[in-house]
Amino acid sequence: MHDKTTLQLPAGACDCHTHVFLDPRTYPWSPARRYTPPPASTEALAAWHDTLGLARVVVVQPSVYAADNAATLQALRVLGPARARGVAVLDAATTEGDLEAMHALGVRGVRVNLEIDHASDAVAATTQLRETAARVAPLGWHVQVYANLPLLAACRSVLRALPVPVVLDHYAGAHAQGGPAQPGLREVLALVAEGRAYVKLSAPYRLSAAVGYADMAPIARAFIAAGPDCMLWGSDWPHPQPGTRPDPHDTSPPFAVDSAQVLAGLRSWAPDARTFDRILADNPARLYGF
Repeated sequence: MHDKTTLQLPAGACDCHTHVFLDPRTYPWSPARRYTPPPASTEALAAWHDTLGLARVVVVQPSVYAADNAATLQALRVLGPARARGVAVLDAATTEGDLEAMHALGVRGVRVNLEIDHASDAVAATTQLRETAARVAPLGWHVQVYANLPLLAACRSVLRALPVPVVLDHYAGAHAQGGPAQPGLREVLALVAEGRAYVKLSAPYRLSAAVGYADMAPIARAFIAAGPDCMLWGSDWPHPQPGTRPDPHDTSPPFAVDSAQVLAGLRSWAPDARTFDRILADNPARLYGF
């Protein structure tokens, strides 16, 4: 979908959460994947951003490739360092040389996906977070965490103490129906207020059932008020929708999303135009090193 927006986006506006799904004959899926997405090329991503008016992008390694970052790295090569940064996934086979090569291509973070298996063990999660942070701290990378709110709250003391920046995916897992009092939100808001966690205001369609995601407004405003300098925006293009097919090898259709409408919602939740600009441009420039 080629969305169009009438909003005035700031120079250097950045989409901080996207994926690419390239030809599986060259970039094979993980055999253990939980879903199969339709193709989503780097060229299509760039063309869509041009239409929307976004100048910069962060390509995040999706779960369907496990720790084989080849497709994400190819996207960074195609897009170039002026436009793109990446977030990779590591495993025990990833070497120091691999990390250095990824850094040279524009990788600036590593993703820890605790949501794919609905993890709830805080001890195991904090061990993984500490070990991951120790590996990437020498490179100046951040750790991006996808997890539910209660687990993030249980891990808050470790998240606060990690020697690297922390980025929390998709509203830190806060659901619209839970409202501002849902378990874990108060603790995560405290991390944001202390400057210890960035939050991606991304993929509200995963968290809301309302038209225009209007029921996300109280949560979005709470995050923005807690730490406007720690807010990021991401489209989650091409809007993958796991879990829609009994067989993970069958292609799952993406969510139908009007990202221009999502951006308009973000602008209405930001208290002023300057805060909107900080979320779209200033904060990602600082975190990702554009």
